Amino acid sequence: MIPRRQFLQTLAVATTVPSFARAAPRETFRLRYVLSSALYGEMPLDVILPEVAKTGSESIDVWCRVHGNQREQIDEMGDAAFSALLAKHRVKLGVSTRYPLGATGLGDEMKWLSQRGGRIIVTGSGGPRALPVSELKPAIQGFLERMKPHAAAAEANGITIAIENHGNSLLNHPDSLRYFAEFNRSAHLGVALAPHHLHPWIGQLPALIRDLGAKQIPFMYFQEHSEGIFQKVAKEIEMRQLPGFSGGLDYRPVIKALADISYTGLVEIFMHPTPRGIPILPTVAEITAAINRSRDYIERCRREVVA
Repeated sequence: MIPRRQFLQTLAVATTVPSFARAAPRETFRLRYVLSSALYGEMPLDVILPEVAKTGSESIDVWCRVHGNQREQIDEMGDAAFSALLAKHRVKLGVSTRYPLGATGLGDEMKWLSQRGGRIIVTGSGGPRALPVSELKPAIQGFLERMKPHAAAAEANGITIAIENHGNSLLNHPDSLRYFAEFNRSAHLGVALAPHHLHPWIGQLPALIRDLGAKQIPFMYFQEHSEGIFQKVAKEIEMRQLPGFSGGLDYRPVIKALADISYTGLVEIFMHPTPRGIPILPTVAEITAAINRSRDYIERCRREVVA
């Protein structure tokens, strides 16, 4: 038996241990997944929404034609019915992908998304395309100048506009992305980083992530390059766009770079079927299983590179 006085002295010492010695371990870096409705083609939202939780995603990214038609489904059913669907399946609306509207045509969509709790709109920059590298700096500066009122509207609505580095667009070459990060002053305007469009420079991807930094990347695709993006090929080849399906991209240095910049944006496992607008696989269960196969691979990579 320990004498009472000795016990109390021991307890007093324990409670005065410096706080740094008692500090909890640093929280492990995590990825925030969002589910793309386009992976399910034009299947009904009532069928897709239950898959959000099954894929480890925190929210849904609603796509419009030609890649899907869920945004059109919402217009047809009405906002009240859509809100009821979200509540029924306990799903949050996270992203609206709206390429047809362009970067300067998002006014109404920003208001709509904000009213339903969404926070990111993904779109493209438009042209001019294939500019010489020497002309990219002033072109990006001009684009950001034109985007100032739209970024201000995004801020007013609590929305972030994420511009994809799409092929055949102004924001495409790695230097265009670096200029974007250098001159962008809005926290409500950023990059939807698409590795498959950086295929000619894919070795630069980890360094590019560090160059941009977390504040400039609110959204990132986990998609690889494949000839199946643009033409009909064997399904096995088409599926190589998904991480972990032998497309060749090692995600370990990519995820390490994301961890190094303390990335907090959304990530989306994604691929394009050919033709556009069809499900990537015949059934809901098969699609969800493919997404989870990719996520399992990504999570293994994360565990390997993040202490």
